[in-house]
Amino acid sequence: MTGDLAAALAAIDTANAADPKGEALVYGQRMTEELARLFPDASDVLAIAARGQHVERWLLPRADYPEGKAGYLAWRREQGRRHGERVAGIMAAAGYGPEDCDRVGVLLRKEGLKHDAEVQALEDVICFAFLRWYFAPFAEGREAAALLDIVEKTARKMSPEGRAKALAEFVLPEPFAAAFRS
Repeated sequence: MTGDLAAALAAIDTANAADPKGEALVYGQRMTEELARLFPDASDVLAIAARGQHVERWLLPRADYPEGKAGYLAWRREQGRRHGERVAGIMAAAGYGPEDCDRVGVLLRKEGLKHDAEVQALEDVICFAFLRWYFAPFAEGREAAALLDIVEKTARKMSPEGRAKALAEFVLPEPFAAAFRS
């Protein structure tokens, strides 16, 4: 890799600083913190993918897609595609070659989840950021059954090592903890 990691991260931060709600910049920084804790030897591509995982997410509102699971999944796919393109452009401007720029798109589109170590590492980081920073506010006002469903889905996306670390780091009441043991 011949690119400038600091320049790529700064460009992502600049893009995310335009978020009207002010959430994207903080999210990217939290993703970087989780990555540093979980995978301190991460490649530049993984570090950039973690920081840019939600780059300019607000530009494609969820409301632009139909309600329900199919609409949600279509929105997420398009977000992954857009994030991959945007971050690849940022990487190219920071001196990264085409192979690295293509690779970041694979990570951000989550291609090869459960089979590609870096894609899985990014997913584990995403899940840790959710659990640490976003689960409690997300849980407010939701029924226990709906929360259990979300926790089970989160645990299924994680690697066995990630689930074990989650059990060690977070105080999870039953039956939430059981989702991470299976």
